[in-house]
Amino acid sequence: MEYISLKTLKFYPECAPLVEGLGYYLVDLKIVPGKSVTKISAVITPKDPSVNMGVNDCAKVHRALLPRLEALLGTEETTMELSSTGIEHNIRNAAEFEIFTGREVRVWDETITDWVGGKVLSADTESVTLEMSDGNKKVSYESIKKAKFIHN
Repeated sequence: MEYISLKTLKFYPECAPLVEGLGYYLVDLKIVPGKSVTKISAVITPKDPSVNMGVNDCAKVHRALLPRLEALLGTEETTMELSSTGIEHNIRNAAEFEIFTGREVRVWDETITDWVGGKVLSADTESVTLEMSDGNKKVSYESIKKAKFIHN
């Protein structure tokens, strides 16, 4: 699995503090310019792992984030889809593990060719440490083939 710093995503550094101020983390941000309309896709998750998200949460972030992005893009010709991580969010970027600290995840560890699950204790640019029933396990991103956030 590849680690790509979230700070390198276009406009992420300008938008993440706004989202965090509302009580959420910005998990992903994609901006795709089109001929007439720029398409924006954003994924958020609550800061508190015990909180369940609803439509009102997404709407609150949407109302704050869209004007910020339109100002940064210099256009109001945009559409924006904002969603939560959902029940079993596929983790595509290893940088997301830091956001999911304190939450349950499953990773396919190629070194043992099996799924390993546990609570994320810590994550850095090289590996994630999971708290498991039989102790803690450090898994390098190089050995992770797939990963999923598990909603409890």
